[in-house]
Amino acid sequence: MKQEDLHKVVPGFDDPVRGSQSVFRRALQALSLPGQPVDVPAQARLPDQGHGAAALLLLALLDSDCTLWLSASLRDADARAWLRFHTGCHCVDDPAQAQFLWLAAGDDWPSLDTMNSGSDEYPDQSATCVMEVESLRTGDDWQISGPGIEGARALAVQGLPADFIQQWQANHAAFPRGVDVFLASDTQLLGLPRSTRLHRIDTVEA
Repeated sequence: MKQEDLHKVVPGFDDPVRGSQSVFRRALQALSLPGQPVDVPAQARLPDQGHGAAALLLLALLDSDCTLWLSASLRDADARAWLRFHTGCHCVDDPAQAQFLWLAAGDDWPSLDTMNSGSDEYPDQSATCVMEVESLRTGDDWQISGPGIEGARALAVQGLPADFIQQWQANHAAFPRGVDVFLASDTQLLGLPRSTRLHRIDTVEA
């Protein structure tokens, strides 16, 4: 890390062990109950740029063996220096080379099919993508189903690309390969493991 970046770094978890464990448990809950928003209380001084829940998630998941790709507004902001300092992660320029990606609201995003989807032999080596959204709530836009969901769940999300449903359906069709996604508002996470099926409700009803 460049010396001039150090002034951008604020402290991480108030209690590094308990804070990391708490967020990790909430991340597991979000993945085991897809489509159900999970609250992520602030447990650290956060960078100025980026949603708080996304920052806390990556602070808990990253370590010195991890590669991270950041979208444009995060790449040149204090979020990059903060994660590198506290986790030791390595930032990469190519999204296909990243194990984790943080996509900030308002930035141009790479599509899911440009990310590392693993292989049939090693599907666990695929990327995890954290996407910032405006809001997560129960609604009538999407129907999601699959493991961890009893029947189906209705969901409304604001702030995703217009073609996200199509991207996700292609990602799901590649199972067991594929990218796992966390949607992050400022205070909540929602897990979308690659095993989850996702449709627009008007398409399902048709």
